[in-house]
Amino acid sequence: MTPSTREALPGSRAHRIAALADARALHPESIAATAARRARRASLLGAAGRLMLVAADHPARGALAAGGDPVAMGDRSELLDRLCTALDRPGVDGVMATPDVLEDLLLLGVLEDKIVVGSMNRGGLAGVSFEIDDRFTAYSADAIAAARLDGGKMLLRIVDDDPATARTLEGCAQAVSALADYGLMAMVEPFIARWLDGRVRNDLTPEAMIRAISIASGLGSTSAHTWLKVPVVPDMARVMAASTLPTLLLGGEVTEDPRGALDGWRRAMRLPTVRGLVAGRSLLYPSDGDVAGAVDAAVEIL
Repeated sequence: MTPSTREALPGSRAHRIAALADARALHPESIAATAARRARRASLLGAAGRLMLVAADHPARGALAAGGDPVAMGDRSELLDRLCTALDRPGVDGVMATPDVLEDLLLLGVLEDKIVVGSMNRGGLAGVSFEIDDRFTAYSADAIAAARLDGGKMLLRIVDDDPATARTLEGCAQAVSALADYGLMAMVEPFIARWLDGRVRNDLTPEAMIRAISIASGLGSTSAHTWLKVPVVPDMARVMAASTLPTLLLGGEVTEDPRGALDGWRRAMRLPTVRGLVAGRSLLYPSDGDVAGAVDAAVEIL
């Protein structure tokens, strides 16, 4: 019989993280078994009608930088320790990540009664020539349903003069439809982007975000289970008027002064379609190193 997660990985958090390599090598079947018995929450939204998720899907796209460290997210044990700290804070509803990270968290036993969203298209690796050809290389809708997750997230960057955009649009539309067939959330993160000096840059003007939201809202055969994930930009009231879909705010990059980001989140949270926050590096790798403090400050806004 496969041992339970807590039996397989006993002891302190550090000990359990260190034991992951043996658990994966000796008992790979324990991942599916743990997913099958994970306690799930009945509703996406918490009692206050809000949703607070921590994001950790950056490494799978080769985006490891946080603050001034180009490989901050490259140490998996440290990343998992920071995620465990964040998930343990009151008011944190769950996590969004790729299969490798979520399966580590499953084995660590920290996803019970949490909202768990699987990241789907990570093929547009950061900084490469094919970055806009953002193919689905992680979760599929079928795999998300089989693992008893609560939804799937996809990144949609639209570059007007890059034909690869069409493949990403098609892939996202198919994923939205497939997730809806299972009654699962499809979280779409849309941007209008462009190539500049060999790199992809997102256009964060209000007009660009209105266009991106309008395109994302129409993906798939139904929008009944579609949520949006958008950054805080100028004139958010006008931007958010582009759709009636429930929306989560994007956490963004690590900054030296997090108060500005907190103020932006607080103002945007008053808008009727905004239902919560998805933040990754800004909470997991804050400039002062205090993960718990950064998470608590974000939760206070909700």
